Amino acid sequence: MNRVRALPLLLAFILAGCVATTPAHSEIPAPTQKTSTTAAITPVPIPAPTVATFDMTLHSIDEADSLWVVADKLRRLKPKRYVPSDLKTINVPHTYPPALRRDAARAYIKMFRAASKDGVNLVFQSGYRSFSTQVSVYNGWVARLGQKAADLQSARPGYSEHQTGLSVDIASATGGCTIQACFSKTAEGKWLARNAWEFGWHMRYPKGKTSITGYAFEPWHWRFVGTELAAELHLTPKITLEEFFGLPAAPDYAR
Repeated sequence: MNRVRALPLLLAFILAGCVATTPAHSEIPAPTQKTSTTAAITPVPIPAPTVATFDMTLHSIDEADSLWVVADKLRRLKPKRYVPSDLKTINVPHTYPPALRRDAARAYIKMFRAASKDGVNLVFQSGYRSFSTQVSVYNGWVARLGQKAADLQSARPGYSEHQTGLSVDIASATGGCTIQACFSKTAEGKWLARNAWEFGWHMRYPKGKTSITGYAFEPWHWRFVGTELAAELHLTPKITLEEFFGLPAAPDYAR
């Protein structure tokens, strides 16, 4: 056979053999997909952190025997001649009889001891005053300064925090700057400004707040409010009880 004519036949034979031995496309198994045997995980919601809020209703600010009672020139004590039932006299360096209500007395002793460890000597200048004692104290200031100036320095009887048994005036052992604004510059004044809040005490008449409290800056006058409220007040420097409890400013007595 002519080689030229035989070549196409040979190629056809070879191609026919290839087609016969190759499986049809439909017979080729599809690649298997790997499936996950792990169950879907449902995310567990994380609760939002709770923010502790201060309970401003824990104690009354109106009742004379309450730890948080607010007495100012618009808020007379009720009754006017209120006398605490749990007064205690404490054994600490003092100028006048060192009497306070029980919890305040305990807190003062703790504060006095802590200050002593730091080499600071606190002197108890004045604590509880009865209505009649406040009459004498106030009249004495009026005699010295006149009524207008006296009202910036001393409360009228029935309006004084000292009558609650929860306030104390503190002096230095040297006697310098007693009942004066310069007490804030003494070692005792500086120590109190830094540490008194930890023992439940609050500077009742801070600097620059006369238009709110009605009294001049008194760095020696400290009011016991308990450790919880003292810590809350400490978060806002120079805040007054009037501001904290949303009370009206009391720059002067109601007419």
